[in-house]
Formats: sequence, structure tokens, C-alpha cells
Amino acid sequence: MKLHFIAIGGTGMGAFALMLREAGHAVRGSDGPLYPPMSTQLAAAQIAVMNGFRGENLDWGPDVVVVGNACRRDNVEVVASQARGLKLTSFPALLGEQFLEGRRSIVVAGTHGKTTTTALIVWLLEASGRDPSFLVGGVPQNFGRGSKLGRGADFVVEGDEYDTAFFDKGPKFLHYRPKTLVVTSIEYDHADIYPNIEAIEARFRELVALVPADGQIVACADEPRVRAAIAGAKAPVTPYHLTDATDVRVDANGTAFTWHGRRVRSPLFGNHNLLDTLAALSAVPDADPAALATFKGVKRRQEVIGEPRGITVIDDFAHHPTAVRETLACLALRFPGRRVIAVFEPRTQTSRRAVFQEMYATAFDAARVAIIAAPFGADALARDARFDAPRLARDLAARGIDAHAEGDVDKIVNLVATTARPGDVVAILSNGGFGGLHAKLLTRLSEG
Repeated sequence: MKLHFIAIGGTGMGAFALMLREAGHAVRGSDGPLYPPMSTQLAAAQIAVMNGFRGENLDWGPDVVVVGNACRRDNVEVVASQARGLKLTSFPALLGEQFLEGRRSIVVAGTHGKTTTTALIVWLLEASGRDPSFLVGGVPQNFGRGSKLGRGADFVVEGDEYDTAFFDKGPKFLHYRPKTLVVTSIEYDHADIYPNIEAIEARFRELVALVPADGQIVACADEPRVRAAIAGAKAPVTPYHLTDATDVRVDANGTAFTWHGRRVRSPLFGNHNLLDTLAALSAVPDADPAALATFKGVKRRQEVIGEPRGITVIDDFAHHPTAVRETLACLALRFPGRRVIAVFEPRTQTSRRAVFQEMYATAFDAARVAIIAAPFGADALARDARFDAPRLARDLAARGIDAHAEGDVDKIVNLVATTARPGDVVAILSNGGFGGLHAKLLTRLSEG
């Protein structure tokens, strides 16, 4: 089958394109300028990516056009596809049709921790010799890519609550046919499509209802909204709590704890990662926990990308206030006694809005310095609906944090370079390319 991906550079879209290529299909796509890791992965797989959207990108004659959820119905390639009578589909629908029938679908859902929990489950299964397939919205470092087509019965997929496509406004995770469902957390997010937390909770209840009576639900029982979402489940529920981990010890190499009488060693830090680890162990309790010691983490999840002049630079995906707070607290635990400098780009549809303005004011307490970038694409929002970076900087300064609001990437690089000193930890928090800040900062710090 010949498949054309519109907006192929998204983490889920790109990973799925790689999987289809692995399955023997002809795959091409189009998008704006891409950045690593997806750009390099697609290039390595020799998947042609056309820069920009144009009707002629379809001249190679695809059988099916896969439409990313970022595409509107007036996208020039969508319009051209319809004019040519080409079939349009979404990657979640195609994933269900092509790969999930006859497999044990393990779906990991929740506001926080989806990617790490999915990667942990995959590694536990892989290390147990079960050769799972997987699709995850990130890059597990044990594999170097976000998808794999294995020969085993297990298919592990990260279940996103974001909508599927302009022609399918239901969440992606409703396409994934869960036999085992993991629910890590439920908080408000995706303010562009969900009006309130109740709308999100309703979608999670739909997902829970899809798990058959002979399936399994693994749920974080510490979360009240998770408990409410699973209340009507047909499938048996395996709850997990942070207190399931006992005798927890943290050192420079990670976290050790006891779980159901077994000593477990993990290279991860922080309570949020401990919960993700407990979720994974609960989802595949027959796997050997010893495999966690060789888990290498996920790119852009507390990933050390350089240590120029003794300054540790971390790349992390955190953008929701809860994720920012937990990530920075984790870094303070991981690097005790070292000053944390947070560089935050409000880039998602929710973070660039004012909806979390007050919550962000308490999310940076573990940082000594905070640099807040201007919200990405804010001009598309009404002024009173936008996140206010200068206001957050003032709120953080009132809490004793050396806080700055700066809209220009080069000026941010200069500010960090003149502020950071050997021993500091610089955490870059963004879910996008941040205007090339990562590479620019590493270069500038290396120069002294």
C-alpha cells in the first residue's frame, strides 16, 4: 500500500510512518521544517519528506492519505486529496485496522507519564523475550525510535486523549482496542478542544468502558479522578499507590525500592517516575523487574544533552504546571546542592493560554532562576486569552526566584550563558524546537 502522511513530523505520526515502512508499505509525507529526533529518524528510514504542503505532493499516487490532527479541513493537501478522490484516514484509525486485530493491546493513558510508562512496559516485555510491538509518542533510548513491529502478541501503545482528526473529533485512544488499560492520572489539559475537566473525564470513562470483562485495568488509586473514571469498569482493576514502593533509597544512579517483596533498581528519579515504574510493573507483573536497571529512559524526558564547562544541560518535555513542578523537583533531588536554572517555553495549545497562569506561579519553586519565553504563536489568540510571561516572572520573583521574561531566543541564550556557572543545571522545558535554543545554548556555553 502507498501511504502519504500530511504533517508527518509529529511524534505519533512519524513513529507510525516508520512502523508502516517496517511492515513493507511505501511511505512518504509532508510537513514544515522538522527537527530531531523525528527528522533524523525519518531520514534514516529513507522516508521522503516534502517541505511544505502542496497539492503536487500527491502526484506520486498514494492509495491512502493519513491526516495529522494538526491539519484543518482547508489544508491544501487535504483539499487536493478530496478532489482526487483519495481515501482520508487518521493514524489512530489505521493503527487499529492494520496492527491491533489479534494482538493484546496494552494502552497507556493519562495526563502525565504516558510516554515514560509506555516505554517502561515495552522494555520489561522486550527484556523478557516477548518481542512486543509498540508505538509511543517519544523515543525510548533502548530502541532509538518511537515504534517497532515485533513478532510477539503484545502491542503497547501510548493512548492520547487529544482529538484524532478534523473529521474525527473523538480522542485517539478510543481507536486502540485496549485489552490492558493503564490510567496514570487525569488533569485538565488541551484547552483548545476540552472546555473543562468534566469533558476530559467523560472521555476517559468511554475508554474504560472499552476494556472487556476478561481484560485488565491498571489505575493510579492515589488520583481521585482516576478512581472515579474506573468506577463502572467491566474489567478487573489492579490499583497501584505510591506507597506500594517501600524502603525507597535514592543515590546518584537512580532509585531503589521494594515492590511486593522484590528489590527493584531504576535509573529514574522522583515520585512521578516512581509512579510510572509502579504502573509498568503492575501492568506486566510476570516480567522480571531486574530489567528496569537497564532502562535508558526516553529522549526529551530529563535527557542530559551536554555538560559544557561543568554546566549540565537537560532537555525535557514538561509544559503542564504539574509536569513542570515535578520535573524541577526531581532535578533538585537528582542533583542535590546544585542550582537549577529553568528555561520555559509555553508552546502547547494549553500552556500558551491563560488557563494555567496562576498554577505556573507555584510550579517553579525548585528552581533558583527561571527564564520564561514568550508564548509560541500567541498572536493567534485574543490578548486576554494569552499566557502572560512578564506576569509570571513577577509572580515568581515575589516567591524569591530570580525570574526573567524574554521573547527572543538569542537573548535567552545570552541570559543563560551569563548567568550559569559550573555546577549549575539548566533545564530547557519545551515540547518543540524552541527556535533552535538547545543547540545555540550548548555552543555558547562551550565557548565560555
